[in-house]
Amino acid sequence: MSVYTTIERDELEQFLSNYNVGELKDYRGISDGIENTNYFVDTIKDGTLQRFVLTIFEHHNQDEMQYYLNLMHHLADHKVPSANPVADNEGHYLRLFAGKPIALVERLVGGSITKTTVSICEQIGVAMGKMHAAGLSFDQHQPNPRGPHWFVETANALQNKLPAEDLQILNDEIAFQKANRDADLPRGTVHADLFRDNSLWDGDQLSGIIDFYYANDDALLYDLAVTANDWCILDDFSLDKDKVQAFLNGYHQYRPLTDIEQQYWPVLLRTGALRFWLSRLYDKHFPRPGELVHTKNPDEFKAILIDRIAKQSKYQSYWVS
Repeated sequence: MSVYTTIERDELEQFLSNYNVGELKDYRGISDGIENTNYFVDTIKDGTLQRFVLTIFEHHNQDEMQYYLNLMHHLADHKVPSANPVADNEGHYLRLFAGKPIALVERLVGGSITKTTVSICEQIGVAMGKMHAAGLSFDQHQPNPRGPHWFVETANALQNKLPAEDLQILNDEIAFQKANRDADLPRGTVHADLFRDNSLWDGDQLSGIIDFYYANDDALLYDLAVTANDWCILDDFSLDKDKVQAFLNGYHQYRPLTDIEQQYWPVLLRTGALRFWLSRLYDKHFPRPGELVHTKNPDEFKAILIDRIAKQSKYQSYWVS
């Protein structure tokens, strides 16, 4: 992710002395993303190269981070393809650096992908199905900090920043979401940010899901919608029916979807699009300083939202085949 907090080599060596991971070989900042400070860290232990991701959490407190790291360990322990946090010499996943929570996590093999296929969408559906099923036995809970109340607050903050056309789309969609948010949908632990760059692939095989730092309790269908809006789209930002059905069929193997979820599928596609249009608009108009900061283009999710609104009835049929 972006580098907001710099860690010097001697500081990193001191930090690593609290772990049984050997000696520091190399490290470098990761410039993708917008939320936390991340570094790739390589160490040598008993002559063997070990690879990690070091994360400094810029906006989360220790209680929040303990939730995320415990969840990651729970999922890895339940064979969900994901990165496991590394415990320090006292058995803790979390420490402090410059007054901020900091953690060391295993680095999975592979890299992110930019293009998806039907097979890839099915694999990510399977992984999400495993994740949601395993999350049902996770005994910690956290409300969604970017739920309906955040939608309204963020939209209000943007009222004087947008052209009239965009403001009309935004306010109309906020009203639509208010009118359609009371459905009794199955709930559980969700990733809430499972984009292509939050997964790692070894060739065309999934290595694992990463970056659980938006995870919370919400409608499981919301997680599916957020993911489909990124993984299953065509160049014009519309949905690819074959990819959507492969994704949902893979998921359905581990948690069968309900009739009410099918009914609300187009609504949640709009919810997921609005959430990321809002956050990208906010980051554009209220940027934070950082050493290496990459702000994502909000126009992509504006286009996705417009498409999901225009084709709501069509996407009702994009379901389990």
